[in-house]
Amino acid sequence: MTSVRALVWTGGGRFELVRRPLPSLASGELLVRVRTAAICGSDRHTVDGRRDAPCPGVLGHEGVGEVTAIGPMAAAGPGTDTELEPTDLEGQPVRPGDRIVWSVISACGRCDRCRAGHGAKCRTLRKAGHEPWDGSWPLSGSYASHVVLPAGHCVVRVPDTVPDGPAAIASCAGATVMAALCAAASAPLPGARVLVNGVGMLGLLAVAAARAGGAAQVRAIDPSAVRRELALQAGADSAFPSSDAAAELRDGTDLALEFSGAPAGVRTALDALDVGGAAVLAGSVFPGPTVPMDPERLVRGRRTVIGVHNYESRHLAAAVALLASSPGRSLPWGQILGEPVDLDAAPAAFARPTEHLRTLLVP
Repeated sequence: MTSVRALVWTGGGRFELVRRPLPSLASGELLVRVRTAAICGSDRHTVDGRRDAPCPGVLGHEGVGEVTAIGPMAAAGPGTDTELEPTDLEGQPVRPGDRIVWSVISACGRCDRCRAGHGAKCRTLRKAGHEPWDGSWPLSGSYASHVVLPAGHCVVRVPDTVPDGPAAIASCAGATVMAALCAAASAPLPGARVLVNGVGMLGLLAVAAARAGGAAQVRAIDPSAVRRELALQAGADSAFPSSDAAAELRDGTDLALEFSGAPAGVRTALDALDVGGAAVLAGSVFPGPTVPMDPERLVRGRRTVIGVHNYESRHLAAAVALLASSPGRSLPWGQILGEPVDLDAAPAAFARPTEHLRTLLVP
């Protein structure tokens, strides 16, 4: 191909298909042909006006692709002929033809937050699928035939055992789930009683990850009977609506993972904690009503409440590993993922609700 085809979001439910020449690459940049992208719920929120994003811009931060070109190599330092070539997260050289997923996050690696391990909150953070079309990184989103990844951007190779559809969700839903599990160091998974509140894409992966991590019991809450059934297929021991939570959770929970973002869901997660338990809140990404919390109960019960937003590079690798594992491969992907559509049909896919957890795009 000699050009890039991109679906540019121009506000509201409006999109424009744009074609432009393939870009010249700076040192260390990667040109990646997008094999499959997924419409994340947060991109639907952007189009619906519930979330701010640069406009116009190419959305899409879940995707899998093939490296097609690499920018000129950079010299390792003054006075040396050694060149620094792009590498994946494991330090292995990236080559054309490699099938990869890439992080949502492009962090500087040098600021105080990056040095403290909070690259997801870098002071000069840029995000794939969240950059303006007329800015310095126009081809950041996966709703295009190609993306350009900055030098040093985190990429992870995808094993042949993971198909494109599941691989596409690693870079948002999958990695966020692994970040949530990693944050709960006070409630390790082996032998734990785990509660997953909200069985969307994140919640379903969390059920699989908890089971893969050796949880003794996994319970799920969702108002949808269809999603409760998916949770059971993913390995949950039980799944029930929130109206039954008080009775179902009376014996307590060691780790509560909250993905719904609903105040009632947060309240349920906090109330379910047994002594020493931890609640990880990852769904509360919009302003909303406050949720009362009893500090004495936290103190006397040695309970922990943690907030997680976005993820670090290691969590993307962990997400790919989960998808390659038996619990990941055994998920009911035929029910989770809808039939792929091309870029021309993407605006219509945004305009209508989907019965699947993810709609796939094949640019």
